[in-house]
Amino acid sequence: MNSIRFWKYQGTGNDFVMIDNRAGLPHASESEIKKLCDRRFGIGADGLIYLEKSGEADFRMVYFNSDGRESTFCGNGGRCIVAFAKQFGVFEGNETHFVAKDGLHEGIIKGAQIHLKMRDVTDIRKDDLGYELFTGSPHLVVLVDDLHALDVKREGTKIRYSDRFAKEGINVNFVQRAENELLVRTYERGVEDETLSCGTGVTAVALVAATLGYKSPVHLKTPGGDLSVSYQSTDLKKFSDIFLIGPAEMVFEGEIEV
Repeated sequence: MNSIRFWKYQGTGNDFVMIDNRAGLPHASESEIKKLCDRRFGIGADGLIYLEKSGEADFRMVYFNSDGRESTFCGNGGRCIVAFAKQFGVFEGNETHFVAKDGLHEGIIKGAQIHLKMRDVTDIRKDDLGYELFTGSPHLVVLVDDLHALDVKREGTKIRYSDRFAKEGINVNFVQRAENELLVRTYERGVEDETLSCGTGVTAVALVAATLGYKSPVHLKTPGGDLSVSYQSTDLKKFSDIFLIGPAEMVFEGEIEV
C-alpha cells in the first residue's frame, strides 16, 4: 500500500482532497481516487486536485472528479488551489498565475476572498430547456420558481443522462431569481449528485443573469455559501475579465494509505 499526504480544502462547501505533487509522482489510479473521495471509506470530497510544477506559470492544477476521472476546470477548486499554493510559498505576494486543463488562470488573494479569473465566454445558447454555455466546464442554466422544493439530484440526473447530454455529460444549475441576488443549486457530472456549491456553475448563472438585466458584480447564494461574479461586456454576448470571488479554507491535513 502507498501512503499519501493530503490536505482537505473547501470553498463554499465544495470540498477537495489536495495533494502537493511538485515532485511529479504518478497520479493515483481511478479506483484509488474514488476511494480517497468516498465519504464513508476515504477522506471524503467532491474531487481531488494535484498541485504540480509548470514551465509556463507558477504551477499547474490537475483536477479529478470524485468518480476518479480527470475533468475540465473547477472554479471552487481553482480558488482552493490558489490558497493551497500560497500555503506552500509557491508564489510571492498575493497574485499568481497557473495552468489548468482549460488554459491559463489568474488568482488574486484579497483578505479572506480569492478572486479567480475565469476563461472568456463568447457563446450562450438558449432553447426550451435552458441556457447552455461553457465556463471551463459545460453548464446548463435552468430557471425555476421554487428552488427549495426541487429534487435537484432527480431532476439533474434526468437532464444529464438524457439523449442530448448522456455521452459527454453536463452540469445542471437550477436558479431562482431574487431581487438583489440569485439562489443556485447545482447537479454536478462526475459527482453525479448535488454539491453544496459549484464555481464554474455560478459563473455560468451570473453570465446568464447579465443577459436578464443583472449588473456586475452578480451576487449568488448557494447551499454552501455566498459567491460573487464580476465581468466586463459591451454587448452581453461576449464576456471577458470574468472573476469568481469567494472564500477558500483548509479544513484539515493528514496521511492515508491506498
